Amino acid sequence: LPGNTSKYDHRDVERLQKDDAWVESYVYWRRNVVEDALKMIDESFRWRKEMNVNDLSESVLPRWCFDVGAVYLHGYDKEGNKLFWLRVKLHVRDNKTNEDKKKCIAFWLERYAKREPGKLLTVVFDMAECGITNIDMDFVRFVINCFKIYYPRYLSKIVIFEMPWIMNAAFKIIKGWIGPEAINMLKFVNRSEIQEYISAEYLLPHMGGTDPFKYSYPPLPDDDFQTPMCENGPASCEDELEAKEDSEMDARDTVDSLSFEQLHSAEDHFKHDDSEKTDAKPKNNRRTSTVFRGSLLHISPAEELHFGSKESGERKCVIVLNNVTKNTVAFKVRTTAPDKFRVKPSNSSCEPGSTVDIVISLHAASTASLQDRFLVMAGEMEQTSGTGAQELAQFWKEVPRNKVMEHRLRCHVVEANKPATLGLKENAMNRPLLSNEDLHFKINQLLETNRKLEEQIGHCVWYQHLIALLLSVLVAIVSAVVYMLKDTSR
Repeated sequence: LPGNTSKYDHRDVERLQKDDAWVESYVYWRRNVVEDALKMIDESFRWRKEMNVNDLSESVLPRWCFDVGAVYLHGYDKEGNKLFWLRVKLHVRDNKTNEDKKKCIAFWLERYAKREPGKLLTVVFDMAECGITNIDMDFVRFVINCFKIYYPRYLSKIVIFEMPWIMNAAFKIIKGWIGPEAINMLKFVNRSEIQEYISAEYLLPHMGGTDPFKYSYPPLPDDDFQTPMCENGPASCEDELEAKEDSEMDARDTVDSLSFEQLHSAEDHFKHDDSEKTDAKPKNNRRTSTVFRGSLLHISPAEELHFGSKESGERKCVIVLNNVTKNTVAFKVRTTAPDKFRVKPSNSSCEPGSTVDIVISLHAASTASLQDRFLVMAGEMEQTSGTGAQELAQFWKEVPRNKVMEHRLRCHVVEANKPATLGLKENAMNRPLLSNEDLHFKINQLLETNRKLEEQIGHCVWYQHLIALLLSVLVAIVSAVVYMLKDTSR
């Protein structure tokens, strides 16, 4: 890093040295120009220390920042990106509180970046019913700079809902702040157009949606993860209750009548058992080759659960948990769509060095969507603790939040009409198809390679011209010599 490192928070410097993805985000945002990326890192790190970003918390910020509900995270757009709401009518321009408001924005973005590293956000400026006193150009510029400099590669798009006509001139200035390369990220919409980007289930009624969400604090609105209504689905609940009477809630004792051996277990990603070649049912469980390596559990797949559409019929997924500690680890699984999914087991424990398979299946009439999320929570138990239902319930009541490992997974819907060759390639690569950002990065790499090839071709053409010129001169000299020899012989 350029300059004096005392200008930065040592925690940021240490993270930069270990987190390749963080470094890549800055380099990518500056189109692989390392010098520009270093300047961006310098500016970003100075800002992070000035704002004390690493120490921002609910207890540090004034209570009114959260009570007013002008800024919060809630819901997803149609591409599965988290929505970052800014209710403009609740924002009042005031220089005395401006710094606290900026820190509130930084708090939310840092909180999201730690929980969902690298996952895109869609910013929604809800400008319904706002007036001139609510318009704060300095605050808008700060929000833009957050994504342009401080949190690169997190912005999916900016949706501006019902912008007042008096703001037309102002947003010409804002477009200049964003830069020409990001103009296409601005989406100006009204009530009839916003559902092109956000479905009605995540839109408030005044925007033409059906979302019953009402902001209140405390607690902070999160991803709305909930425990599934019935872990095993309606048909298996009674069986599970009987099993609980006979044995403790061990993950390996919760296999239902669907004969889990028919499923393609992802356990071989930890045991490397290449001999198991059973037919996969569902097929998407073969995708569980990527592994999130947490402090307590290794979780496979690392990022996405692949469900099929109604036509493709792939309705089950498996999450594999591997305990990498020397103690028993309690875990529970929550989802944003408890009425859609059966999760079995959703609350159990994993013995040291062992693995647990969690079967996630869709209810009969339900389909997965990109907006659906799963949260795996894990906590290390004391050796003297039991693993029965009562002990687990007591454990989750007492365990400190900072001792709980959390990992989020999102859903990926596999279309029925997807070409088989693409599916084979995807499985072979052991990961989903490239995202728009990855494709953009690859295109930039191809363009850069193409530019270098054009330079090499230009050099080759120049050498060809030079050689042709030298040959022409040589031919002229030889011709002149031959002509002179003939002339003297006469």
